[in-house]
Amino acid sequence: MPRAVYVLALGIFTMVTSEFVVAGLMPQMADGLDATIPEIGYLITAFAAAMALGGPFLTVALLRMRQKSALMLLFGVFLAGNVLAALAPDYRTMLVARVLTGIASQAFFGVSLSLVFRVTGPAVRGRAVAVALNGLMLGTLLGLPISTVIGEHLGWRAAFWAITALTVLAALATLTGVPAVEGDADENGGLRRELGAFRSPRLWFTLTTSTFVIGATFSAFSYLNPILTGITGFSTGAVPLLLIGYGAATVVGNTVVGRFADRRTLPVLLIGLALNLAFLVGFALFAHLPVAAVPLMTGIGLVGVTMNPALVTRVQRVGNARPLVNTVHSSFITLGIIIATSVGGPAIDTFGLRAPLWVGAGLALLGLGTLLPDVLRRGAEGGTAEPETVPAAGRKTAPDLAGAA
Repeated sequence: MPRAVYVLALGIFTMVTSEFVVAGLMPQMADGLDATIPEIGYLITAFAAAMALGGPFLTVALLRMRQKSALMLLFGVFLAGNVLAALAPDYRTMLVARVLTGIASQAFFGVSLSLVFRVTGPAVRGRAVAVALNGLMLGTLLGLPISTVIGEHLGWRAAFWAITALTVLAALATLTGVPAVEGDADENGGLRRELGAFRSPRLWFTLTTSTFVIGATFSAFSYLNPILTGITGFSTGAVPLLLIGYGAATVVGNTVVGRFADRRTLPVLLIGLALNLAFLVGFALFAHLPVAAVPLMTGIGLVGVTMNPALVTRVQRVGNARPLVNTVHSSFITLGIIIATSVGGPAIDTFGLRAPLWVGAGLALLGLGTLLPDVLRRGAEGGTAEPETVPAAGRKTAPDLAGAA
């Protein structure tokens, strides 16, 4: 595995840690910024909205740059946002900081995944994507609890300074450990070429699968704390340990999915979504029983967000592996998080704490529905094997790949 893939994983870990830090420090930030807890919660929404809406536009602005140069510029924007957050004198300044970091984070994901494609061979691309996305999983497993501990003992501003230091480290590692791929600036330069992939209705349909997969998972993940304490009966002190177990499950699941993402993309997604649906329904039914709730919650970690390597592979086959397609795909993933949190919260007010789990089950069912056209297509073609390679931008567009995924 090229060293560059691990370096890119470090960058993704940095971005994800910054995304999650607010969730672990809500009371402290509310006191420090003279804001309410709901207002601090809006900072999470602002970050996600900035990712979903602003990331693709920033990616378009960077198309004529070499991808390594684009990453360094994005590190600069991200660094500025975190410094602004650490120094923020009031809530409005913090809001601006979160928007800046959100936009840079989304564009970074898109460019990074494109670079993973460029520096690896066809035989290992699925595993390479999984390694890079382990940065996301480790952000959940380690980044969130570590930043929370720093914030609790040294103040919430110290957590943002720690992320700032990590950003500098990741940028230096990228500068020395990621090659400047020849020809990438020329290929990035054609906006018309990048946009050509989006003429395919099949690509948009494929993107919605990712929205439902991630939405189903985050419907549960976003409310694990109140579910585990309010229904299952665990103490608040036990929840961090349970979340670490959940995070460890995502790392294991992501690694396993990465092994099969290239050659068994569709079966992996079908099995993963079906299992996630079963775990969500089981959790909703038996959340009051600790002996059942813990393994069911862990199961969601194993087969939820861990589908990302297969999702990325599928989208790249239908579209291409260029930065804009990858960034828009990340926006659709973020849309799933927004749907999960915006529907799950009101559902709790109306139906109780189990409601988000049923919302997640519904989204998983919709995700299975979006896979049916590919299942029928493969059946009509006699169950032919999935392709080993992903098209590069400018060489093939979605219409050239009909039936490939």
